[in-house]
Amino acid sequence: MFLALKEIKKEKLRSGLVIGMIILIGYLIFILTSLALGLARENTAAINSWNINKVALNDNANVDMRQSLVTKKQARQLTENEAYLGETSVVAKNAGNKKISAVFVGLEDNQFIAQNLKISQGHKVNGPNQLVVDDSLKDKGFKLNSTLYLNGSKTPYKIVGFTKNAKLNIAPVFYGQLDSWKTLRGVGTQSTAPVASAIVSKNAKYNNNQTSVQTYTKQQIINKLPGYTAQNNTFVMMIAFLMVISLVIIAVFLYILTMQKLPNYAVLRAQGIPGKVLVGATISQSFLLVVSGVIAAGLLTALTAVIMPVTVPMSFDVPILVFAGIGLLVMGLLGSLVSLKSVLNVDPVKVIGG
Repeated sequence: MFLALKEIKKEKLRSGLVIGMIILIGYLIFILTSLALGLARENTAAINSWNINKVALNDNANVDMRQSLVTKKQARQLTENEAYLGETSVVAKNAGNKKISAVFVGLEDNQFIAQNLKISQGHKVNGPNQLVVDDSLKDKGFKLNSTLYLNGSKTPYKIVGFTKNAKLNIAPVFYGQLDSWKTLRGVGTQSTAPVASAIVSKNAKYNNNQTSVQTYTKQQIINKLPGYTAQNNTFVMMIAFLMVISLVIIAVFLYILTMQKLPNYAVLRAQGIPGKVLVGATISQSFLLVVSGVIAAGLLTALTAVIMPVTVPMSFDVPILVFAGIGLLVMGLLGSLVSLKSVLNVDPVKVIGG
């Protein structure tokens, strides 16, 4: 460690360039990781807030709640652990003709999702044509008692409350009554008409074995959200490639630095310094450079988190970012191994004599 510190202090410019490169790579990895987490959570925030484990859909819906219609007969008798849920896409327009694409979720007032809905402002839905909407709509100028028209309907809907974590497929969620969902979906009110898009359950062992109904886990529903899996896989591949690129770049830089120091190492070997001491100094130097770069990248990411607008879908999850930083550190240490053979095989006679 002593030799490593002395070398870094002596070669300030070279060491600074290596640290600067690691800072840029680390910062890019941290930002991409935060963006991937933010987008993933905005895709699934509403579903996760419902605290459900199983979802029963029409077996022709291709694991998509928007495409599913379930009748009362298929639903069977619900317990306190189950609830009806109606989902449909809507376009909302206010009096100022501002349009927003959203997801309407119809609930029964006496079932657990509606009862457990956490309100940040206003109150829960307790009447027809009332809405509880995602907090993000405040940034778009919507307030309590604002009036909305859905899908070109002449029926006014009033915002009576706001809630957090109400995003599905990155679109804001509008919570309303199940009867409003039936009207928007156009399914009618006959006894044989569909009563919901899905039956959701808190019970991990719930299974609806009625005809034409299939039961899925929450994760299966999430994985089938449009674009969710492809988006996550894309970010994972980008971050993985960045890790590999960081390994190659760090290995090249450290190899060049080691080659430039071979005459110094040759002198030390001629003085009887064991090879393992030089190897330790090389690895220690790599460790110090990479740790310095990762810490600086982390501080830069923390600053970004403070100044980043709330409209940008990023989630700065400290444990996951720490894990990414450890990954970058491992890549740096692996890169340092490339030059160890040259350090161990250095010949004082050839280097000094040459």
